[in-house]
Amino acid sequence: MTLDELIRYSYSGSYELQTFGAVAVGDWVLLVEVNGGLGVTEEVILSLSAGTRLVSHFYLEVKGMDYLYWIEDGKIRFEFAYQEGYSHWIEDGKLQRLFPHMEGYSEEMPDELAETMERIDSPMCPHSEPHEGPSFLLAERLTGITMTPQLLEESTYLCGGVPR
Repeated sequence: MTLDELIRYSYSGSYELQTFGAVAVGDWVLLVEVNGGLGVTEEVILSLSAGTRLVSHFYLEVKGMDYLYWIEDGKIRFEFAYQEGYSHWIEDGKLQRLFPHMEGYSEEMPDELAETMERIDSPMCPHSEPHEGPSFLLAERLTGITMTPQLLEESTYLCGGVPR
């Protein structure tokens, strides 16, 4: 199924299922979910990350909701949460934790993202919301995959659905 077909199917009135498309990209699986929130539902993505790395981004323009997760083996290493901001930020040249410790969250500072966070906090990209570019920089840093319109549009997706 193409991306356009997936989008049309997702909006076709089938509200019994939350639909998604999957495609292999190198050693990763790219999931595209249209009109749903499975990819940022913590109880779903924490279990999906068992034994691996999961990077997830969700944006709902109508409500300005923006979420980004990096999860390693069931522990949230980094996130951007709607109305709260980034879980970590660069302050005085060091990566700082901004959220209080919560169950299931890693206490480690994700040094792997320090350089990318500095780029996000640069004058060229001051405090941008993730969907305006930073989520793609962070995901590329964590996966090695550059998200492009061509990658989304030219991929063939294996599709499925989860009952609502």
